[in-house]
Amino acid sequence: MTDPRAVLADLLPTLRAFAIPMPTRFRGTTIRQGAVVRGPAGWGEFSPFPEYGPAECARWLSCTLEAAWAGWPAPLRSCVPVNVTVPAVGPSQAYQIVAGSGCLTAKVKVAEPGQPESADIDRVAAVRDAIGPDGKVRVDANGGWQVDQAARMLRALAPFRLEYAEQPCATLGELASLRRLVDVPLAADESIRRAEDPLAVRAAGAADIVVLKAQPLGGVRSALAVAEACGLPVVVSSAVETSVGLAAGVALAAALPSLDYACGLATMSLLAGDVTASPLAAEGGSLPVRAAVADPAELDRWAADPQPWRDRMLAAAAHLSAVPW
Repeated sequence: MTDPRAVLADLLPTLRAFAIPMPTRFRGTTIRQGAVVRGPAGWGEFSPFPEYGPAECARWLSCTLEAAWAGWPAPLRSCVPVNVTVPAVGPSQAYQIVAGSGCLTAKVKVAEPGQPESADIDRVAAVRDAIGPDGKVRVDANGGWQVDQAARMLRALAPFRLEYAEQPCATLGELASLRRLVDVPLAADESIRRAEDPLAVRAAGAADIVVLKAQPLGGVRSALAVAEACGLPVVVSSAVETSVGLAAGVALAAALPSLDYACGLATMSLLAGDVTASPLAAEGGSLPVRAAVADPAELDRWAADPQPWRDRMLAAAAHLSAVPW
């Protein structure tokens, strides 16, 4: 085992903070903030959301340290299939996003606060039209529905042949109740990455699929251990990171023994820029398995005050006793 605080002390002098605008509001924000550090294995990203406290940020920091200091397990594939992500936009814009993506799978955000249910139905209809009868459509409610509402909405969306519904309700108990009411497979996201025990989702019979994200689960090795213990099909997704953070997600997807679903890693389109000169952007519905190298000019372009990020990393490190590499 490695002392994470000693590793962090070596990496902190390389820290660069960023603040990158998001053209379309996504999960309530219009700017993505975080920091990157450089170590012997490459670059690592630390970008927990603003509301997360030090204990939760510790997992994100573990992923950062793994990427920069230890590197990742050997990949089993050279590219990973990805879905296009459709924010809570109008049907015309949703159609354009999907039609221009080159992806064969689309994930559609639903249950946006302040929007009527009809907006979700119209958006999903436009996406199905854009992706065609052979494409796959999945929805993501980020826990925004109650059980009865989720059941009603999933029945209303049934004509569009959903691949699955991601985190339609907030809690494991609600997911388990909903699973008994609908035929659409359910995927757990927040119930995995924000849980004290990520494996509880299987014990509760709450989901058919698990959505795993490298940063919130403590890195590629930790996420692989969760996947093995859950014993459920996995969808690897991003936390709306720059290419440096996305590279960890790609490494996770590349190292899984099986990869039955397109990954939610094609999220560079949600940012107005990147910290690299060669963004990890989808081509032909897939992402290459490769590292991401931060570019000095791009770091300067999106530079932000580094001190708050140094403070957050140090606070998070106090909650890390050891790391699994």
